[in-house]
Amino acid sequence: QVQLVESGGGLVQAGDSLRLSCVASEQTFLDYTPGWFRQTPGKEREFVAAFSGSGHRNYYSDSVKGRFTISRDDAKKTVYLQMDSLKPEDTAVYYCAARGPGGRYFSPNEYDFWGQGTQVTVSS
Repeated sequence: QVQLVESGGGLVQAGDSLRLSCVASEQTFLDYTPGWFRQTPGKEREFVAAFSGSGHRNYYSDSVKGRFTISRDDAKKTVYLQMDSLKPEDTAVYYCAARGPGGRYFSPNEYDFWGQGTQVTVSS
């Protein structure tokens, strides 16, 4: 069982930057492929960014492409989401997740482990 703990959320103004971190409890986290999702009240969980299973490329939703960057530090068992040029519509609870091999990167149902979420609020 892998536990994921996110941090780094907060209240910022439009145009600001934030970096979210997700720390895994187990070394076996390295056997999984991480991703980030977000959710607002009354809406389904939305894909934000993820690594490919091979690690050769990253995937981003159209709404964040060019502004957000996913990265990882395996030695620290940590995944990051660098968020630049934030917009009010980026306001959401952000979740870190990990999926096994072969899973569809954009589908929340493919992910086996989830963090508790961290709130990001962007004011206009």
